Amino acid sequence: MDDNDDQYRWESGYERTWEVIQEDESGSITATVNAINQKNRRKELAQLPNVRLGMMRHLYLVLDMSDAMKDQDLRPNRLFCSIELLKEFIFLYFDSNPISQIGIIITRKKRTEKISELAGNPRSHVALLEQLKYQECEGEASIQNALEMGLQTLKHMPKYSSREMLFVLGCLTTCDPGNISQTIKICKENEIRCSVISLSAEVRIFRKLCVDTKGLYHVIVDSSHFQELLQIHSRPLPALDKFESSLVRMGFPKYRTYTTSNANISSTTTSSTKHEKASMCMCHLEQRGGTNGFSIGGYFCPTCESKYCELPTECSICHLTLVSAPHLARSYHFLFPIEQFIEITLDKSISKKCFACQHIFDEQKHKNIYQCTSCKNVFCFECDLFIHGTIFTCPGCIRYGQLK
Repeated sequence: MDDNDDQYRWESGYERTWEVIQEDESGSITATVNAINQKNRRKELAQLPNVRLGMMRHLYLVLDMSDAMKDQDLRPNRLFCSIELLKEFIFLYFDSNPISQIGIIITRKKRTEKISELAGNPRSHVALLEQLKYQECEGEASIQNALEMGLQTLKHMPKYSSREMLFVLGCLTTCDPGNISQTIKICKENEIRCSVISLSAEVRIFRKLCVDTKGLYHVIVDSSHFQELLQIHSRPLPALDKFESSLVRMGFPKYRTYTTSNANISSTTTSSTKHEKASMCMCHLEQRGGTNGFSIGGYFCPTCESKYCELPTECSICHLTLVSAPHLARSYHFLFPIEQFIEITLDKSISKKCFACQHIFDEQKHKNIYQCTSCKNVFCFECDLFIHGTIFTCPGCIRYGQLK
């Protein structure tokens, strides 16, 4: 077969994965498998420097709730597995993009329904996703209706923000009322990046949607692969060509309690006492009924004094973006990512323990270690992942003042 040029395409592109796996002296393949996993993990955390990113993101999650989501190739079924992973994705998304927003759309019975508007409160989105577990998957999905519903909101977003739609689809067909190609063209003109994670197989129209809008298209292998693909979308993608730079007005409100000073005057004494006054925040004002939005404290907009219970958010009165300083600081590491450590072999000229966790290297278990290119300190694999995936700062550079 190697000498025969008349092969099928799937035969010529097939990778000989069995040649990569090698046994050690005891006949185990654990070391080889761990090395492959480590290489893939470090590749996922690698970030290209000097790449323009869309830091302020507006993302719509589109969840398929057609009959195809009842299949049990993912346990217990596709819908339950997707909801659980999307709940983790939402928290990870806001952890990586604290000044961004998310909205949720579902599609079933050839229609679409907006579950939540674009907002920056992850707990409210997760609560709404949890309620979808008890709803029925019916009919067919409509990708065109979902695109048009997301387009109605995203096209009005400022041009300095990233406009995105992420589809989680289990269906192989789409039932649309019109020409979906025209809708894709409109999304492209409005700089809306559409990405698809397919739970079944590759579909040509889904591939065309991603290619035309410069999104990502993936087909999952299993639930673990599904989770890895969602982690890719939690990080900001490179900005599109027409992405504009602009100064953004932001407010930094402090949390304070609202008190009023009333003068109580009587015939015998005159005193001034403070009474705490409960009020409803603007984010709960539209939810009529109930008392969840009433409190004596909150974040007050520095421009119009509107009250909000959580940050970040956008003031519904003066449309000022309200954030806190830590939110901007957590987004900073994407613009200036830490360089990847180089992989070196353990020898006598370097330190025998990890600079971060102080773990002593074993020559049999730690054949390859990782060295910072700036401070020249060495780290184990676990600390390398923690530095590049969580703290985004080299502890050796901080200690010796070599942090740029």
